Amino acid sequence: MAARRLCHRGMAAGSRRCELCGAVARRRCGRCRLTYYCDADHQKADWVGIHEKICQLLIPIRTPLPSHLSEKERKHGTEQLVKRQVRLLTKVQGRCVITVCPRSLRKNATAPLFQKYITDLTYSTAQRFVLDGKHNEAVPAALHALRFGTQVYGSNSVHLVPAYLLLAEVSAGVGNLPQASKYLSQAQWIVLSTPDCSAALQYQLHRSLGLFYAAQENYDQALYHLANDVYLASSTFGLKSLETSGGYFHMANVFFHQNKMDTANSLYTEVTSIWHAFLLKSLQEQEQILEPRPETAPFTEDKGFSEDKMTEAQQAEGIRVLNAILEIREQAPKQQPGETARVLHALAMLYYLIVDLSKAGEVGMRAFDLVQQLPQQESLETISHLLKLINSKLPKTKFSV
Repeated sequence: MAARRLCHRGMAAGSRRCELCGAVARRRCGRCRLTYYCDADHQKADWVGIHEKICQLLIPIRTPLPSHLSEKERKHGTEQLVKRQVRLLTKVQGRCVITVCPRSLRKNATAPLFQKYITDLTYSTAQRFVLDGKHNEAVPAALHALRFGTQVYGSNSVHLVPAYLLLAEVSAGVGNLPQASKYLSQAQWIVLSTPDCSAALQYQLHRSLGLFYAAQENYDQALYHLANDVYLASSTFGLKSLETSGGYFHMANVFFHQNKMDTANSLYTEVTSIWHAFLLKSLQEQEQILEPRPETAPFTEDKGFSEDKMTEAQQAEGIRVLNAILEIREQAPKQQPGETARVLHALAMLYYLIVDLSKAGEVGMRAFDLVQQLPQQESLETISHLLKLINSKLPKTKFSV
């Protein structure tokens, strides 16, 4: 096992602290030889969570220069470390990311860029674990995102808010609400201390606070923050945006837990409508891109397509949200087959767009069968067309209509 090969026992502990918990360290990574742990469990957790990806990247950042060197020797040592940073960045990104000149080397100009790269890498790694529901595995990468972010931006920078919110989500996901509260308080303090903080960041803070209070069953406070979430997201992205739909969905969940079903159902309907419209537009644009197009002048501006593309996080959110609404619709005492069919259609389009064709076809057929039973069948042709698209990309026709 990799973690075992990385171990070196018996080094002096003293000031060395565990990378994850800050306790006195008794183990060290045998590859970078610069990262320390209190025990084998924390070493393994860090390796699986993030250290395997950043082990060698840490060497030029954490390697100290000997104090006895002359000024000339220290400059030379700094240049060598920076050159190593550039080589590593070029290797991990697969392209040249910076032009190196003697002057920039003397000033160690690539160090902030290098640390920013590691900050972004650790944040995206932690976020991916969270999207997969692996909150325990996300802890090391999330901690590193905050640690390196602090080194790049400073301890009170608004750039740290996403890292604090991610750590709060991770802490809540592992059942540590007191720790989540601390991270949220720090994020809230930074936002309140930043007069020009963007509405896009503020809505994320309010959403995190709303979810935290909902987890505590403090529904009044949850709705207060989620209402602010919807207001700020809609003012930035629009009332019918995916960003705003997230606030609607979480408010619907609160009303659902309060047994206020009429309000919850209306919000679930709105969320479904927003996703359905967005996915239908995305599907139409994808078809237009794939269609043969008449030749145009080489400098003619193409105004036919929007730049709205789903991020990986939005794709995961869409699957989670729409499946949650589908389960609620199917288990409701009073069935609404039209709404259920709409959710199924939206899910089928989403699975198609992320190229999960098997699920797209399965869900699309369920939507088609359900719409056939309705007195009004406006969407039948659209769903039928989607199923034909799915079949055209499968080796054998599976979903006939």
